[in-house]
This record gives sequence, structure tokens and C-alpha cells, in this order.
Amino acid sequence: MYSDALYKMKEKITVTEKPVISGLNLPQDLKKLSLKQCNSLCSEIRTMLISTVSKTGGHLASNLGVVELTMAIHRNFDSPNDKIVWDVGHQTYTHKILTGRADRFSTLRQEDGLSGFPKPEESEHDSFISGHSSTSVSVAIGMAEAMRMQGKKNYAVAVIGDGAMTGGMFYESMNNGGREKNNNLIVILNDNNMSISKSVGALSRYLTSLRNTENYLNTKRAVEKTLLNIPVVGAPVARGIKNAKDSFKSKILEQSTLFEDMGFVYLGPVNGHNIAELDEVLRTAKSYHRPVLIHVKTVKGKGYIPAEKNPGEYHGISKFDVVSGNPEVSVDECYSTVFGKELTELADKDKRICAITAAMKYGTGLQFFSAKHPQRFYDVGIAEQHAVTFAGGLASMGQIPVFAVYSTFLQRAYDQLIHDVAIGKLHIVLGIDRAGIVGEDGETHQGLLDVPMLASIPNTTIYSPSCYEELKMCMNKAIYTDKCIAAVRYPRGTDDSVFDKSNLNTEYTLNNNNQGDTLIISYGRIYNEVYKAQSILNGDGISCDLLKLTKIYPLSDEIIDKIIGYKHIVFIEESMGSGSISEKIGNILAESAYSGLYSTVTADDFVKQATVKSSLTKLGMTCETIAEFVRRRSMINGKA
Repeated sequence: MYSDALYKMKEKITVTEKPVISGLNLPQDLKKLSLKQCNSLCSEIRTMLISTVSKTGGHLASNLGVVELTMAIHRNFDSPNDKIVWDVGHQTYTHKILTGRADRFSTLRQEDGLSGFPKPEESEHDSFISGHSSTSVSVAIGMAEAMRMQGKKNYAVAVIGDGAMTGGMFYESMNNGGREKNNNLIVILNDNNMSISKSVGALSRYLTSLRNTENYLNTKRAVEKTLLNIPVVGAPVARGIKNAKDSFKSKILEQSTLFEDMGFVYLGPVNGHNIAELDEVLRTAKSYHRPVLIHVKTVKGKGYIPAEKNPGEYHGISKFDVVSGNPEVSVDECYSTVFGKELTELADKDKRICAITAAMKYGTGLQFFSAKHPQRFYDVGIAEQHAVTFAGGLASMGQIPVFAVYSTFLQRAYDQLIHDVAIGKLHIVLGIDRAGIVGEDGETHQGLLDVPMLASIPNTTIYSPSCYEELKMCMNKAIYTDKCIAAVRYPRGTDDSVFDKSNLNTEYTLNNNNQGDTLIISYGRIYNEVYKAQSILNGDGISCDLLKLTKIYPLSDEIIDKIIGYKHIVFIEESMGSGSISEKIGNILAESAYSGLYSTVTADDFVKQATVKSSLTKLGMTCETIAEFVRRRSMINGKA
């Protein structure tokens, strides 16, 4: 049904004429363009977005929705002197194109290429790193206050989506920001999905349009100044007019009261795809020199019909065919879907089981649960802190809450896990998706800190299955046997395991057929690489045994008893090293006066964007690099 529009889009994408953008000095030249030229450039940028993301994957719908808004921001502000802070940051593709990175845009999300998120080390126009939600207003307030104290007249602009309003940090920052009356803080609310309030018709639109003009603002200020200069009666009259206006406005423009009660000037809503309107409202906002919130309405996926029709599917997408809109590879089964289906089946038989997500229903595989058990499914929005404490409340009443969450986003709920669950020994289950390396999203999204974080919390059990079958087994154990916090962590993608599955369990498996002096320990998907490395080492005449941990924390004394006899132990762990399981075992071995050689392979810094394969290779966690590491350590240990 999209055929005509899609073929036209394909024709636009394959045009070989020299693009307009290549002749511009960006972002400075944007201020010189006519509105017609701006609109043409917006079309060109949309073509570039669709063409590039179809090859690299990435966040498409959100970026298509902010093309005009991004252009208007750069037309009316002076980056990098004015600071533009993007919330989450996955909608900054147009920003990157308009700040001198158009010629490198084809490298988006590629190793050594452009990041899919703001990155100050990449460009001076990326004022702050961003990969998680609801942080931009806090950052912008800090920047605005710093510039005020430094005597600078520049602006701090936070661009935040309506979805991020579900995060409590947004309200915390707005409550604080509205009290700072003398800074140049502007918050742009990009409303592309959630209806903040009901439309009140033509009168509301007229009043909104009137309030957003500089003429209105200048007239208002002139009247107020004149009244205040009239002796005796002037000030009371001015206050009376303001009180009457505010009362009337609160009845007609209900959407403005929340932000104005917080101390912000409210402007909007305005059409986020009309550059003339955006230019006007941004100029008006700048003239206040106090905290302002601009409410902008946009269409997610604007300009590409499949993305407009299904913005959720095109929020984060793999490579896809431009004409059909279909992804090149459709994964019917992965760890996320296996988790979601198994949880649904368990809930079929047990009404105590509830499922919770923080705005990631499809990403965590909970679409199956929500369809089958809608009364026990909760999408709390981008609010991981609330999700954990909410789960604690459910658990306190005898329910079995399962919170499915990406590893990187669970970091936001550390205090709630401790204070609201672990201390009270409440039983909740965490399904930790995207554990380990995730690839092209880079530093802000790698799942390398959940193990050190959770292993530091008393009353916590952590499982890391190495295949689908173990995932199901661990889920059952976490739900029905364990107490307090029970976490099951699993990677992004499919089960590619080839190791022997004849002795799967939820504790550990020791493969000591070789009866060698070397033992390699691992867990999760990396065990598959360890298993393949064993074959490589055997071919080199190096005998080694394997220990696959499934319950990785707490560690049993039995495991230490089994490994302490080896002369050379190597622990390969897809986690940050500090606070890791390998570090904990190392400490136990040291206390036990272990005299052999103990080596670890872990991450020791934030991992930049690249494919999962490339990242694991650099970390030394592929079968080839593991074999080489053991080979070198064996030489040190006098075994080769």
C-alpha cells in the first residue's frame, strides 16, 4: 500500500546530483537560507537519513521527526557557544549533519565512525554525552547557571521528548530549573506521541499563536511598564490584569499550568515541521532571559510512510530495504523472545506472576505476555527506579513480579534494588536483557556493569545462562526457588552455542575430560567461545579443562574446592573487571594461599561502538584470542 510513495522515495535517494548541503558552511550558513531553501534542505536530509540508516541500522523514526526542529534550533542559536543538550541523544542525526559531519554520515554507528549519540570528543557541537533518558534538563540547568556565573550571555537549550517525561528526573530538574529566574535556559519539549492535554479548538490555537509573537511580547511589556509607572493605582491594576489573565489562561490553556507553576514561561504548542513558526517561537523564547519551555508538536517518522505508520518498529531498526520498508533480516527467535514466551507460559499456570517493563515491551520480548495477560502486564514508561520499587510493592503482597530491563538501564535503579527490595528481602525477578557487549550503540549501552552492581548487593542471586535451554531453567529457578532478588542475565541476539548440552543445570558444569593442569572458567555466551578455544588448544597440544558457571553469584565453596588444584586458571568474563566474579574468585584464591597462576580477561574501560564480533576480539573474548591468551600464559607457566 506504500508502493507509489516508496518508489518516489527510492528515486530521490538514487539521484546523483550534487547535494545542496555540500556547498554550505554549517551550521553558520543556515541563518542565511530562505524558508524555501530550508525546506529543500530538509528534504535532502530526510533522504540522507533514510538511505544511511537503511544500510547501517539505527534510530530512524525519531530522527525523521526532528529535521525541521533541528534546523530551526541551529538557525536561531549559535552552537557551540550556545549549548544544545539532546535528551537520550538518539535523535541527533540531523544535528550531526548540520554541524559539519555530513561527509562522514555514511559511517554512522560504524567502528571508528560517527556515534549514534552525542559525543563531545567527536565534535564541539555535541555539548554533553547522552544515551539514557530524562537527563537533558538537569544538564542544561547546570550549563545555564555556569554561563550566568561566568558572565556569559549564551543560551542552554535542552531538547527532550514527551516519552522522557515519564522519568522522574525530568520533574526534579524542572522543579529546580524554574526557580533560577535569571539564566538563559530554554527547554524544548518534542511531543510526538503522548497527548499532554486535550485540544480546546480555534480559540486556544489563536491565543497560542498570539502569545508566541514578538509583537505580543513587546506590547505586553510596554503595558506592564506603563501601568507600573502610574502612581498609587498602577501596580494594583497591573497585578489585577495579570491575575485575571492567569485565571482565564488556566481555564483555556490547561496544558500550560504545570510548567508555569514550576516557574517556566510556557510557549506552544507549535507545529514542529513549520520552520517559520519555529523561528518565531525560538526568537520569542530567547527574548525572555529566564526559564522557558517550548511545546513543539512533531510527527515521528515524518516523510517516510512506513515509519509514520509504525514509528515503534522504526525507533531502532536494523538494515532495511527502502522500497518495502522491511528489515533485511527478521529474527523470529532470540534470547528476548525466548524469555518473553517462557514467562508467558509460566504465567498461564501461575496468576501470581506479573511482568513489568520500562517502555521496552518489544525490546524485552514482553509483547507475548502483554497480549495474553494484560491485567498483569505493566509498562511504567521510562522509569526504572519506579519499576523496581513498584515490583517491591507487588512482592510485599505475595505477587511474583518480573522486571525485564536492559542491563544498561538497570544501572538507574541501583538504590531502589538495595533500599526497597534487598533490605526487606522481597522476592523480585530481574530479566536482564542486552547483558554484555551490544555493539554499535557504544559506551552508553554496553551491558558490562550489571554483574559488579548486583554482586555488591546482599540477598541477590545472579544467573547467566549460555543457551536457550539454560535460560528457561534459570527462569524457573529464579521464580520458584530463589528468595529476594533473583537476576537472569542474557545477551542481545540469538543462541549460537555449539557446546555439549547433555549435562545442563542451573549451578555449574565442569568439563574435566582432559585432566590437564589448565582450567578455563567462563559463563554466558562467552562460554561458547571458550568451548571452541579448547579444540584449538588441543590441536596445539595444550590440554585444558572447562568450568561453565550458570549461577555466577553467590559462589559456592564447592566450586573453589574443584578449581584450587589447577596450576593455571584463566577466567574469561564479559563484564567490567572491577567487582566482577573473576575478581571475587581471585580474592578467594588469594585468601586460600593458591600458589598457581591465576589470570583474568575482562573489560577495563568503556567499550566504544563496533560490531559485537569486533568488540569481543579486541577484548580477547573470541575463541582465537582466548586460545592465544592461554597459549601465552601456558608458556609463562612452563607448559610450552
